[in-house]
Amino acid sequence: MKKVRWGILGVARIATHHVIPAMQKGSNAEIAGIASRDRAKAEEAARQFGIPKAYGSYEEMLADPEIEAVYNPLPNHLHVPLSIRAAEAGKHVLCEKPISLNSAEALELIAARDRTGVVIGEAFMVKTHPQWLRTIELIRGGRIGKLRYAMGNFGFPKIPAENVRMIPEYGGGGLMDIGCYPIKTSRMVFGEEPVRVTGTVVRDKPDGVDVIASAILEYPSGHCVLSCSMDTALNQRMRFYGTGGGIEVEIPFTAPPDRPTRIVIDDNRDVLGTGRTVEEFPVVNQYTLQGDLFSKAVREGGAPPNTLEDALGNMAVIDAIYRAAAKGTWENVTTTAAAGR
Repeated sequence: MKKVRWGILGVARIATHHVIPAMQKGSNAEIAGIASRDRAKAEEAARQFGIPKAYGSYEEMLADPEIEAVYNPLPNHLHVPLSIRAAEAGKHVLCEKPISLNSAEALELIAARDRTGVVIGEAFMVKTHPQWLRTIELIRGGRIGKLRYAMGNFGFPKIPAENVRMIPEYGGGGLMDIGCYPIKTSRMVFGEEPVRVTGTVVRDKPDGVDVIASAILEYPSGHCVLSCSMDTALNQRMRFYGTGGGIEVEIPFTAPPDRPTRIVIDDNRDVLGTGRTVEEFPVVNQYTLQGDLFSKAVREGGAPPNTLEDALGNMAVIDAIYRAAAKGTWENVTTTAAAGR
């Protein structure tokens, strides 16, 4: 298969520390260009990673006919506008999570995809990792009986006030940045959409972003309880419990690319863990897998690893949690309502 020629929109940390070096190790993707509103930053990144072209604006890169697909790691409020501009320029788009500021905006991106005919997907790299594929296989196969509830947490220490994740108009907040992971993975494992949710948030100031968020997601088959925080010690876990046992994914979201990962399966015969077994997975880079699978979708047709329809489902849950937190109620999950903050 001929490699897809990729351009990178911006020099965000997620791009330079994770996605670019990972995609360069893949078999289906070639990083052919990188753009920044500051040409010097683009040129510096191009030198660092051996990227042939550097552009001094996003528009310059989108106008280049040699670029076939773009990766969009820009701040959340630029996900949909820049992805639509890329699609209208005939580029396929892999856009970072969360796909949009709300589900209404995600629908605009779906309309742009359908209008232009390009491939657009959300960069939820966990979808491609073998530890998650195996977890889904085990649970769907009945290894822990009937799945009844999931518990997830994701947190990290306080960040500077000027960080984009602390700016409301940029789509900041813990639920958008990291709470989306337990939402996504619980939806992925249950294989269902939540019917309704309730939640609560703590904001850094009255009109600021949520620094702590907790929620209950009610699925047709069970519940997910989750918490996320931008003001705790580093933590992440995802656990699933059924009528015959449980499974824990030890490093569920930021799986290391340089060491094996593990899931723990327990028949819960006692609280001592005597019924516990461990499955270990060889070293893989989930960003490499994501880039190769998306590139394959571009070349061969078919869906990207994480579709916009799935991304819309995740945004609908986030919207509903914000509404529930504001009202102190349970909220139904719909795919047409904008987030109430």
